[in-house]
Amino acid sequence: MHLSRLICSAFLLVVLPAAYSPAGAGAAIGVAMDDFSYTDTSAEPANQTAAHERRLSAFMAALRRDIGADGRYRLAPSAQDGAAFKVIGGIQKTSTLVQWAKVAVIDVGAKRLVMDKLYTFRGDNDESWERAEIFVSREVMAALSTPAPVALAVFDFELEDTTAASAGASAASDASYLAEVTGSVREALGQSGRYRIVDISGEAVKARALRDCGGCEAAIAQKLGADQSLIGVVRRVSRTEYTLGFQVRDARTGAVVSRGDSGLRMGADYSWKRGAVRLVSDRLIESQAKP
Repeated sequence: MHLSRLICSAFLLVVLPAAYSPAGAGAAIGVAMDDFSYTDTSAEPANQTAAHERRLSAFMAALRRDIGADGRYRLAPSAQDGAAFKVIGGIQKTSTLVQWAKVAVIDVGAKRLVMDKLYTFRGDNDESWERAEIFVSREVMAALSTPAPVALAVFDFELEDTTAASAGASAASDASYLAEVTGSVREALGQSGRYRIVDISGEAVKARALRDCGGCEAAIAQKLGADQSLIGVVRRVSRTEYTLGFQVRDARTGAVVSRGDSGLRMGADYSWKRGAVRLVSDRLIESQAKP
């Protein structure tokens, strides 16, 4: 749809600066908002340009007023002027009675969409536009209040093998399974919306096992711009028994903020991935979703 392309283009045009942090815990969060675009493809014979410009202007004024009235937020001129969020959108009239509104909210620091929705509203008069603004305002406010994702550096899972497994083919197979574990854990955490996975590909961290470095992974994560670090270990007890563990540290202080251990599990090497995803989902995603 035309509006979907509009939002995508607008997102690409936003110059996203480095992560933004409010001046203090109680500081109002900056929100930048461009005037929404308007397109009339209804093919009605009457020229309603003036009426649409007036209604769109009133719509934007009300939307800015609603956000500015909430003490948690302040309106900022642009994303380059200290805005933590940017609101963009467009409205399209497709027929006499039907209009569509496409609205997106961008988390500037995290460089991600926290809201991207398409709404329909009936009618093209002052009352219908006012109703639409009230609804869109509520949706935008809900998106703005969603906690920003934690920037998390997920380091490659390591193997602690207490068996007499031989090298060669076994080592190559282990490396492949560990890569699957790491990739699947990163995917699960990233898709949860609670975490933004930080790229660690440019950092050399294999000189020694991170599980034995006394928390050095936290400093590496901070250097990469992450809020937290995660290391994980697969412990092979026998060829068909294993345990899983992970540890999350605050990148700034090095303090352990979460850890998890699976206990003894049965299964071949290919089951590591399933067990690791289940463990981090239980401890880092689902447990945090509970009141």
